[in-house]
Amino acid sequence: MRPDRAAGERWKRVVYPPLGIALALALWHWICVQFSLSTTVLPKPGLVLAAALERRDLIAAEFWVTLKETVYGFGLALALGVPIAVAITASKTLNLMFSPILIALQSVPKVALAPILLVWLGTGIESKLAIAWLVAFFPIVVDTAAGLQSTPRELLELARSLRASRWQVFSKVQFPAALPYIVTGSKVAVTLAVIGAVIGEFVGSSEGLGYLLLTATSQIDSPLAFAALFALAALGILAYLAVVAAERLLEPWLPPAADRRD
Repeated sequence: MRPDRAAGERWKRVVYPPLGIALALALWHWICVQFSLSTTVLPKPGLVLAAALERRDLIAAEFWVTLKETVYGFGLALALGVPIAVAITASKTLNLMFSPILIALQSVPKVALAPILLVWLGTGIESKLAIAWLVAFFPIVVDTAAGLQSTPRELLELARSLRASRWQVFSKVQFPAALPYIVTGSKVAVTLAVIGAVIGEFVGSSEGLGYLLLTATSQIDSPLAFAALFALAALGILAYLAVVAAERLLEPWLPPAADRRD
């Protein structure tokens, strides 16, 4: 890519996102004014910003709670999902035994499981962590398994011709080939973990952004409710960017960009 074209692309990446946000906020304000909407129905952006600044200490404290639930749930999903994907990929028997269970578990709405987990684990962080884990677990398992199964046959045959052990084939060939898939699954899973944590807070909690959103809504405090929503959106973006940063750190072990899964 030519230097001038590269500079133009960087300029677009810096300018366009804030411009899109500014246009969305301007449209939001115009709708509120044009249709004389009540603050209870849809508060103006300025009122939401004022509520966020006024209650910033409360929002920051609840943000931290939901962040911990998200990180712990995602970390547990990653720690368990990758080994399980490796196991069901390596063994046809395990695949046949447990794939239906994984699919059934994913098919059950997590809102339906949340009350059961609440009874089992209580109203503390454990139940929210469990729901965040359940929501984030499946994408990691599916993408990791897909990556392991998509290892080029030529590389596998080459490794076996060199009398590599099963561990060497896995660690030197299959796992590096699956890394882009694991990263892709993690990008999906980490945002789903935020949703899982909020589901847990909705069902039973006394803290977190989900609890703050419910409390503000019950008190008809729409500006604070929208401020909590924006805090949740910021949490999701930060979690996603953290995975992107991890992807950059793994760059030396990833295949060239042209060969990666889109």
